[in-house]
Amino acid sequence: MLYHLAEYLKQYVSGFNVFSYLTFRGVLGILTALAFSFAFGPWMIERLYRFKFGQPVREDGPQAHLKKTGTPTMGGVLILCAIVFATLLWADLRSRFIWFALLVTVAFGLVGFADDYIKIKHKNPKGLPARQKYFWLSLAGFGVATLIYATAQNPLETTLILPFIKDVSIQLGLFFIPWAYLVIVGSSNAVNLTDGLDGLAIMPTVLVASALAVFAYASGNAVIARYLGIPYIAGVGELAIFCTAIAGAGLGFLWFNAYPAQVFMGDVGALALGAALGVVAVLVRQEIVLAIMGGIFVAETFSVALQVLYFKYSGGKRIFRMAPLHHHYELKGWPEPKIIVRFWIITLILVLIGLSSLKVR
Repeated sequence: MLYHLAEYLKQYVSGFNVFSYLTFRGVLGILTALAFSFAFGPWMIERLYRFKFGQPVREDGPQAHLKKTGTPTMGGVLILCAIVFATLLWADLRSRFIWFALLVTVAFGLVGFADDYIKIKHKNPKGLPARQKYFWLSLAGFGVATLIYATAQNPLETTLILPFIKDVSIQLGLFFIPWAYLVIVGSSNAVNLTDGLDGLAIMPTVLVASALAVFAYASGNAVIARYLGIPYIAGVGELAIFCTAIAGAGLGFLWFNAYPAQVFMGDVGALALGAALGVVAVLVRQEIVLAIMGGIFVAETFSVALQVLYFKYSGGKRIFRMAPLHHHYELKGWPEPKIIVRFWIITLILVLIGLSSLKVR
């Protein structure tokens, strides 16, 4: 909204031209979301305490987690509000890419909100029944994937790009819809599975979102895209504002979520943030790079799948002491802060590898 106001005012005051630069608005996106989180974070935590929106903890989980029972959850509402607020202020709202990203984020956030509310109301850590949960997630995922396909204006928008390999791509055609669905829903659930320790999921989300902002900026700039050999998609650069809003909102939330956490994001935050990363990767055509940079999310997801399959077909044996993977290291005796920081470090390394794909081809 303020971007459009600046667009109008620059005909009278040339200084408003600065708002035309994505880089400048990206910085404003971070700072706005960060300031929003700092301003409303304490107020929201106080309200969550007042309404007794405390986190129910699984009795079969690590015993150290029992002391976290009652810590306010649904803090993801703060993250979503900060993202939406900053994006609406500084992004070009004529961009269909911005509306796709916001639609996915809010839709998955609503499903997560229902899941969290049921957990709190009924004191049930399982929350929304699995079939209902995945029905609504699938409906949102397929719906947005279909919209993206139907509004594509260039064949590159539905082409699978392989990182680190020059001039190799695969036109997906109609298969783009199930592919995009799998990326969005898979990313959403991967972040949700990772969100098990204080600050564990939010910092990798910030790092990956920041890197995706670079990809969005490069893909939306014809000169840079041609130089780097990546697909040029007109208008997709506006997603850099959305990504920087995620980074700012995530850092603001981490202020309150760092160990020992004052608040948890809950499914309302984790499902929405994972879907947001997924849809941005789909729109900038970097789904495989997302899997590389979000390697921690992928590892956490595979640890659960492997544990379930091995337990089922080995007569009750386990690969890990507990899944997801971070619980395995907890039961090995690693202190929670050590697990968190090491997972952050791994994510930083993977993000740098992902960014290197812009040049290494």
